[in-house]
Amino acid sequence: MEDPRRVEEGLGHIPLEDYDHEKKKELAKIDDEADRIDDDDTEKERRSRAEQDDQQVKEKDKEEQPLIKEKSKRVATLDAFRGLTIVVMILVDDAGGVYSRIDHSPWNGCTLADFVMPFFLFIVGVAIALALKKIPKVNDAVKKIILRTLKLLFWGIILQGGYSHAPNDLSYGVDMKKIRWCGILQRIALVYLFVALIETFTTKLRPTVLAPGHFSIFTAYKWQWLGGFVAFLVYIITTYALYVPDWSFVVHNHHGPERYMVKCGMRGHLGPACNAVGYVDRQVWGINHLYTMPVWSRLKACTLSYPDSGPLRTDAPIWCRAPFEPEGLLSSISAILSGTIGIHYGHVLIHFKGHAERLKQWVSMAIVLLVVAIILHFTNGMNAMLVFVMAAQGIFAAFINGWYYKNQDNNLVNWILNHVFIDVWKSERVGTLLYVIFAEILFWGVVAGVLHKLRIYWKL
Repeated sequence: MEDPRRVEEGLGHIPLEDYDHEKKKELAKIDDEADRIDDDDTEKERRSRAEQDDQQVKEKDKEEQPLIKEKSKRVATLDAFRGLTIVVMILVDDAGGVYSRIDHSPWNGCTLADFVMPFFLFIVGVAIALALKKIPKVNDAVKKIILRTLKLLFWGIILQGGYSHAPNDLSYGVDMKKIRWCGILQRIALVYLFVALIETFTTKLRPTVLAPGHFSIFTAYKWQWLGGFVAFLVYIITTYALYVPDWSFVVHNHHGPERYMVKCGMRGHLGPACNAVGYVDRQVWGINHLYTMPVWSRLKACTLSYPDSGPLRTDAPIWCRAPFEPEGLLSSISAILSGTIGIHYGHVLIHFKGHAERLKQWVSMAIVLLVVAIILHFTNGMNAMLVFVMAAQGIFAAFINGWYYKNQDNNLVNWILNHVFIDVWKSERVGTLLYVIFAEILFWGVVAGVLHKLRIYWKL
């Protein structure tokens, strides 16, 4: 008879030893299931940890990525044009003294040297269009514009204000009563500030994609053209409408100070003596702060050595001795138009990706400007207001000249010029030209190439 307790527990029909065997099998199955669950949990934990590690690596890479500066894309044609302009600048500044045909035009006309400043302003305009599109926030762009403007003004005053007398004179310092406030870099600073601020503040007023049509790029950037046109209008109206009275200046010579009076009393005069450009600078800056060696002294009316520099004629007009500011306020306002044209060419470079379409836009614009220039030439005359005077400051040459033997003229720069070039070729003209080509242009081209390879740059 079966044990009632075992029947009640459900074991009445299974022998005890069989029960123990079945129990062991069930326990083994439970253990296997637990091991399998543990293995699955371990695999899931391993995968989870691996995913967490991958996520941490990705986050770390994202954190470190801003520290890795991407190589900025350069516009090769703009860099080449900038380099060519610098070559021309050195050539006309250092060789123009012996080759007057490439030096600045004394007044009417245009020579190779007179292209340098407009070329630089054109480059500034193109660079503004390319650079500011990378700065999305207006406040950041304005800060960058103001900082760069202040840098240009500072270096302009240091290099051209009269503080540095290099490379010919190794003295430094300037009388604040005679400091020159205007100059090449100051003009570039004014043009850059005006054009860049218009480009920045009109970002939200223009479409991101040009509408179809031949003049869509002009309508999209109408505020830039309006700013350039207003600057040109201010220049033209002031030039022809401003009354220029008589004015005087003082010349300090070995006899002592001597005052001269220039008779004017007219409007719209485009000659050296009574133009509105000079009158504005005399009123704004003061006559003691203007450039004291204007190129108009090479005019036929001033010297018998025309077109070269030379002593003044005995019957030379009084104004031949007077100061004049070639990078003055009014003429710098008109130079804003050069920056406006440059920024237009930069916009074409941004919006038109095909070379054929870019050339179509650029050439058509160039033809229009050429026609306007011809019209202005035959109506008003081309007045080259000495747009470029002291471009090459000779800082490196001044450093070398600081190491001389017995007297300041006995230095390495003069020795190379005289003995390696002038004496060998038996000609001051040929020797000076070859010195400029090889000892300055080629030399600095090699230096610039080495610095470029080393990725060493100095920017304003």
